[in-house]
Amino acid sequence: MSRFRSAWLFSLITLGTLVFAGIPILSAAYLNSDWQLLRYTLLQEFFNMPLIIYLIIGAAIFSLLIVILVNWFFRHYEQRQLSQVNSIIQGNYVELQAKTKAPMEYGWQDSLIDKRFQQLNEKVVSLQQELQVYSNQPLRFEGETREQILVGERHRLARELHDSVSQQLFAAMMMLSALSESAQQNDIADNYQQIITKIENVINQAQSEMRALLLHLRPTNLEGRSLKEGIIQLLKELQTKIKIKITWDMDDVKLQSGVEDNLFRIVQELLSNTLRHANADQMQVYLKQVNQTVVLRVVDNGVGFDMAQQEKAGSYGLTNIQERAESVGGTVKTISFKNQGTSVEIRVPIVSEEEHD
Repeated sequence: MSRFRSAWLFSLITLGTLVFAGIPILSAAYLNSDWQLLRYTLLQEFFNMPLIIYLIIGAAIFSLLIVILVNWFFRHYEQRQLSQVNSIIQGNYVELQAKTKAPMEYGWQDSLIDKRFQQLNEKVVSLQQELQVYSNQPLRFEGETREQILVGERHRLARELHDSVSQQLFAAMMMLSALSESAQQNDIADNYQQIITKIENVINQAQSEMRALLLHLRPTNLEGRSLKEGIIQLLKELQTKIKIKITWDMDDVKLQSGVEDNLFRIVQELLSNTLRHANADQMQVYLKQVNQTVVLRVVDNGVGFDMAQQEKAGSYGLTNIQERAESVGGTVKTISFKNQGTSVEIRVPIVSEEEHD
């Protein structure tokens, strides 16, 4: 409630309270036709203060309490409505629908606003169900799905990179190692040795980025495994190739195949982004089911980034993750600070095929 309305309500209640409190005195003065009685009563002192002052103070206190109570009531009601809107924005559709169907506070389950919220929830859940079913039915172009075409092209690029750039980096590293050994045997000056060491570091970094790029271009498939099993196998394989400490905590979540595939691709995209850009040495991966929502979170301790600048410039990796999450009705929340790491959380409502049918 605005300050103007609060002040108006306070004044109205104060005036009404004074009139209500003065009715007995006015009635007595009117019946006795003695208006001096009214003046005498109102000005009669108690503890060196006229009665009218007590009436005004009492009415003001009573009005203040009423205004505070009304403000609290409206604020609580607005917060309840706002929390429902926020739940819709955050993608907690199914959970919100269950709450909406429960008896409302203060017996307002039949109010127009609550009915509209319930209708909105049901509509959003229906769209969510259709979206997840649609994700299981990929579009085809000349006999191949869009995903198959992209995967084929990525595999072709990965082969070319592995056969050319990756092999050349490996050969350069071998020649540089031989040069370093020769320099040590012939007592080459320290400044040249430092230059050789820097070049080795650059090539090592390039090889690490190449491995991450090949992982991104040549992703594995679930191939009948559960989402949990696929992610764990991917992380274990990654630990054997990259010097990074990875920990995970996962639930065995049951999802539609299209949703699982998209979440698995999102994990691969996040891992690739972390390896190529974050310069992190630690990473945590979480997969949890919270009520009717699956929560996927990837956290690293890398260099982080300025979120304001990143949103202006845009990022292919984050944009791709956002599109994949939205394709199954999910949401993405990214938190990052420079030199403090990055956290990316994906939330997807769990919708069974039976519910859609």
